Amino acid sequence: MFEQLSNFFTIEVIYLWINIGIIPFWIILIFFPQSRLCNYLIISIFPYLIFSAIYVYLIYYFFISNYNFLNNFNLYLGFNDLMELFSEKSFLIIFWSHFLIINLFCGSWIVKDSQQLMISKYFTFIPLVLTYFVGPLGILIYWVIRIFYAKSFRLF
Repeated sequence: MFEQLSNFFTIEVIYLWINIGIIPFWIILIFFPQSRLCNYLIISIFPYLIFSAIYVYLIYYFFISNYNFLNNFNLYLGFNDLMELFSEKSFLIIFWSHFLIINLFCGSWIVKDSQQLMISKYFTFIPLVLTYFVGPLGILIYWVIRIFYAKSFRLF
């Protein structure tokens, strides 16, 4: 049975599914941040369970494929080693799924925090879109907006 699954869920198929599968979460997060659907589907643990299952599947898939996980630590040795790692499909898909779920987590934090500070969803629209595409820039812009609503500047 696992062999049939691994034949269907190739790296390319998983890449396609996670890219398509993340979009509904972001649409709900950006356009309906105050809905119950957003609270139950995105701000809850639900998407993280799904993406964690995909992540675990990928790690298991590469483990039985004799992937050298110790080679991943070469990314700290230098830029050329990092480029070499990104040329491997296995490392790239693990990194990409990691990137998508962390950006979603940051987006859900922005929504939750903006609700606590009663920031209008119109002011969080741009930071959320930027967080989807370029995570740290969206968080920075939200942090600037947050300073004005919180009326204080704290680093924690």
